[in-house]
Amino acid sequence: MADTTFGPKGWTPERLDDQSGKTYIITGANAGAGFQAARILLKKNAKVVMLNRSAEKSGAAIADLKQEFGANADVSFIRMDLAVLDSVREAAEEVLKTVPRVDALINNAAIAQVPTRKLTVDGFESQLGTNHYGHFLLNGLLFDRIAESKGRIVVVASLGYNMGLKTIKFDDMNWDEGYGANAAYSQSKLAQMMFAYELQDRLAAAKRNEVEVYVCHPGSSATSLITTSGSWFMRAMFHIMTKTPLVQTAEQGSYPEVMCATEDGLEQRALYGPTGRLEVVGPVGKGTLNAHAHDKTVMTRLWEVSEKAVGFEWKLRPVD
Repeated sequence: MADTTFGPKGWTPERLDDQSGKTYIITGANAGAGFQAARILLKKNAKVVMLNRSAEKSGAAIADLKQEFGANADVSFIRMDLAVLDSVREAAEEVLKTVPRVDALINNAAIAQVPTRKLTVDGFESQLGTNHYGHFLLNGLLFDRIAESKGRIVVVASLGYNMGLKTIKFDDMNWDEGYGANAAYSQSKLAQMMFAYELQDRLAAAKRNEVEVYVCHPGSSATSLITTSGSWFMRAMFHIMTKTPLVQTAEQGSYPEVMCATEDGLEQRALYGPTGRLEVVGPVGKGTLNAHAHDKTVMTRLWEVSEKAVGFEWKLRPVD
């Protein structure tokens, strides 16, 4: 059943009002959907802080944005490598020093389909370490600032969560055996979604309703994600797909995350994204959310494992 909340064209940036005075932090914002999200928000006078790994690419992205929106466009960059927990800690410290309010933290950065198994410097499988653990720590460190601003946490997931095991491989999270690029990617994106839905539950239990948590996905968009980290075969396949109606632009791919960062009246226990063919393209709205993404037993265990892995405990206490 198609979601018609936003009419036949779905959610589009035309719904956005003036964003003056609002601040959005976006991870992985120097290219792809993250860059397009920054563009849409800057066009509406928001302040955008990018958390990116590459200083060179970030400088080029900011130059492009200032050329488009003028020298006064309020866009800046803090270096952060999600694959390195110390880098995440340093970036969070810099945010807390220099960014007084956070209306939304958009967890957009990801690596995908890494062809051979790699470990991060902290000893995690690279996709789980980057996509899940890095963001888990970042959100924990910035949570109080987001809460002070009555802000939002937006997790950019992937329909890839439906591939692979559809659960977390707790006995071998680093894939010492049986590594597959897609299976490991699927697990990392499922872990991100479980983080968001478990956070919703913990905020509700702690009666902390000042922060809203949303999950979305970009559908099949022409971004650099596969071309950056995928194998030559995946890159070739994706290149062929970009010539078909099953791939949309990076700008269209950014609509779900901008919507989740700004639109009122959304459901939290939901998955937002394209609602057209296979839910990979088409009008943006509420899509299908499969139950394995919020399996309570698995979510709770993953949360505990994640706190231990990154060495950070979220201070959310249930209220009777």
